[in-house]
Amino acid sequence: MLEKMSDFFEARLSGYDNHMLNDIEGAKEFYPFTARQLPINENCSILDLGCGTGLELHEYFALNPSAKITGIDLSKAMLDELARKFADRDITLIKGSYFDIPLGYNIFDAAVSVESLHHFTKEEKTALYSKLRDSLKENGYFILTDYFVSSDVDERFHRERLCELKAEQGITDNEFYHYDTPLTVEHEIEALFDAGFTTVEVLNNWNATYTIKAVK
Repeated sequence: MLEKMSDFFEARLSGYDNHMLNDIEGAKEFYPFTARQLPINENCSILDLGCGTGLELHEYFALNPSAKITGIDLSKAMLDELARKFADRDITLIKGSYFDIPLGYNIFDAAVSVESLHHFTKEEKTALYSKLRDSLKENGYFILTDYFVSSDVDERFHRERLCELKAEQGITDNEFYHYDTPLTVEHEIEALFDAGFTTVEVLNNWNATYTIKAVK
């Protein structure tokens, strides 16, 4: 049965870190790699979309303990755990959808998202990325680490299957439900360019997981 996105993660807090680090190929490499792509200047401001329990922040604070973090996530339980882990750091946490929450203008030196955005369509992402781009300072950038499918056929299959499951379960609202619908890397890059980023490049990959950098 499909679960609403927030309910899905609320129910899985206890095993979340272990799953993310040990059950996803390359995770013990891509979390540190992602952190190393973020700025290390003192007191820089970072936006974390879908911050969860802060696995990427654990790596990042080791490099830049003075960073100011704004984290957004749907799950209060995840945010509470993140706050517990990093009680001595400068963190602002916001419960809600990053699609709905205003991100402001020219605020952040960089943004990051790890294994959060593989549930949405190209069109939904383009709108989000446009808002994200506006929130970045001049020459700011976005580091995205997420997993992708290898073909348009796979992309369509997952999206169509989600629609079938929603129909079978009588789901008619516009809420986000937890079901992975990753894009191809090519479509992800197109969404970032369509949102107005000036350069987009793949930095690394671990099988299906890629790190992409998009510069304002």
